Amino acid sequence: MSDSERVVELLARRNAELASLLEIGKTLISSLELREVLQAIMSQVERLLQPKTWSLLLVDEDTNELCFEIAVSPVAQELKGIRLKMGEGIAGWVAQTGQPLLIPDVSLDSRFAHHVAEEVEYPVSSILCAPLKIRDRVLGVIELINTVGERTFDDDDLPLLGAVADFAAIAIDNARNYKRVSELVVTDDLTGLHNARHFHELLEYELERSRRYKSQVSLLFFDLDHFKEVNDRFGHLVGSRMIAEVGHLVKRHIRSSDRAARYGGDEYVVVLPNTGKQGALAVATNLLERFRAHLFLTDSNESVPITASFGAATFPDDAHDRTSLIRAADSAMYEAKEAGRNRVEYFSGKETKIMS
Repeated sequence: MSDSERVVELLARRNAELASLLEIGKTLISSLELREVLQAIMSQVERLLQPKTWSLLLVDEDTNELCFEIAVSPVAQELKGIRLKMGEGIAGWVAQTGQPLLIPDVSLDSRFAHHVAEEVEYPVSSILCAPLKIRDRVLGVIELINTVGERTFDDDDLPLLGAVADFAAIAIDNARNYKRVSELVVTDDLTGLHNARHFHELLEYELERSRRYKSQVSLLFFDLDHFKEVNDRFGHLVGSRMIAEVGHLVKRHIRSSDRAARYGGDEYVVVLPNTGKQGALAVATNLLERFRAHLFLTDSNESVPITASFGAATFPDDAHDRTSLIRAADSAMYEAKEAGRNRVEYFSGKETKIMS
C-alpha cells in the first residue's frame, strides 16, 4: 500500500470515528433511558472496532463488585450470573485502577481471569478494556473481546474506546441523577415509601386497570396506635425513626406488585392490585403480626411496642371510585380503633366517625 493510500485510509477511519462520536452525542441529548443510550453507544463501538463480543459491566454500589449489565456474546446468558471482585480479571483491574488496558494476547498476561473464560467455555485472544469514569469515580467498564483467530486490537483502538467510555459514563450518571430526582418527587423522604400525592396517581391507575380487566383492587388504610404517646415520651427524633422503621417493614412484607405510601403523620396506605376481600385481610393481618413481633428500640435500647389499626376495602365491591374507596378503607380503620385498636377490620358498608 502506497503512502497516499494509507493517508486516504487513515482519513476515512477518522471520519468514521467522528461520525460515530457525533451519533453518540446526539443519543445522549435525546434520551434519558439508560439501556437505550448504552445500546446506541455500543452499536457504534461494534461498527468501528468490530469486536467478536463485548460487555458492559457496572459497579454494584452495595457490594462493590462488577456485574454484567449488557453482554453481546454467544455466552451472554452464562455471563449474566457472573460477578467480578475489584481487581479480579482484566475488567476488575481496569475498574480498580481507573486505567484503560490493551492486552494483545491474554495468554501472556497474569491479570486475565482464565477461570471465567473456562466457566463459560469461550476462547479469548485479545482484550480491550476502558473504565466508565466520571469525577474520578469508576462506574463500570467496557470490555471488548476478540476470539482466537480474529484480528487483535492495537494501540489506535484504545483512545477511541476511551472517548466512547467517557460518553457512556456521562449517560449513566445523567440517567441515575434523573432517576434520583424522579424518585424524590414521588417518594416520602422519611420512610422511602411513595408520598401521598403519588399514591393518588397510583390508585387511580390501578382502578382504571381494574375497570378495563374486570378485576378487583383492595386498599389498606392504617395508622399507629397511640403514637402521640411515643413522641411525647421519647421525643420526635425517636418517633420519626419508628415511622421510618414501620415503612421499611411494610416495604419488605408486601408483594412487588403492591404499592405502599405514607399518607401523612403516622398514617399509611397500601394498594393491592388484583386482590379481593380475603386477600386484603390476609395482607393486613400479616403486617399487623409483623409489627407486634418486631423489636422497636429507643436510643437507650428501651423496647417500644408498636401496633396499628387496619381498615380494608375493595373496589368495586365497596366503592365506585378513588375517593369512595379511600373513604371506605379509612372508615374501616376507625371501626378498628373503635373496637379496641391493634386489629384489622373490613369495611362494614357504613361510614364510621369517631373523635380521637
